[in-house]
Amino acid sequence: MVRYGKEHKSETRRRIIETAGRRLKQDGIDGSGVSTLMKDAGLTNGAFYAHFESKDDLVTTAIADQLKVQAESVVARAAPGRAGLEQIVRGYLSPQHRDSRGDGCPNAALLDEIGRCTDTTRQAYTDGVLVLIDGIAARMAPEAPSSARVKALSLLGLMAGTLQLSRALTDSQLAKELLDQGINNALALLDAGQRV
Repeated sequence: MVRYGKEHKSETRRRIIETAGRRLKQDGIDGSGVSTLMKDAGLTNGAFYAHFESKDDLVTTAIADQLKVQAESVVARAAPGRAGLEQIVRGYLSPQHRDSRGDGCPNAALLDEIGRCTDTTRQAYTDGVLVLIDGIAARMAPEAPSSARVKALSLLGLMAGTLQLSRALTDSQLAKELLDQGINNALALLDAGQRV
C-alpha cells in the first residue's frame, strides 16, 4: 500500500474543494452528489471521508473558498476607486459571467440554496460575504469603509439578483437588456449620495 505525505493530502483536498466549487455552482448543492463531486476531482467515493466529515462539510468549505477566491480575484484586483467599482459591476453583469455559471459568482449560483443550508454553512457564507463587501465598501468610501458596508451589500444583492434573473430568462435579448439595466441601476446606486 502506497503512503502519501501530508503535501499530497493537502493538494488532493484543494483539488476536491476547487472542483466541488465549480460543480456546486453549475448543478446546485442538491444536484451535486458526493460521487459526482469526487469523480470531478478524479477520485473515488472512498477517498471522500479522508478529507471531509460529510457533504455539508465539503459544501461549507467550498462556499467559503469560492467567496475568498471572488474577493481576491475580482474585488482586490479591480482598479482603485470608482473606476474599479465600475469594472466590478460591468464584469459581474456581463453576458460572459451570465453564461459561465460554474466559473462565476457563488452568490448568483447558490444563494437560494444557501438559505436552506445548515447554520455552519450559512455562517461560512456570511463570513465570506463580509470579506467581499468590505473590499467593495473600501472602494466606495476609502476614508470610512464601515459607513458603506450596507450600500456594498445592497450592490451585491442587486447584481446577484439581476444575474440570477438574466440566467433564468429564455429570451436572450430580454436577458441582455436586463443586464444592461442592471449595470445602470448598480452605477446609480454607486453614485447615490455622492452628488452635492
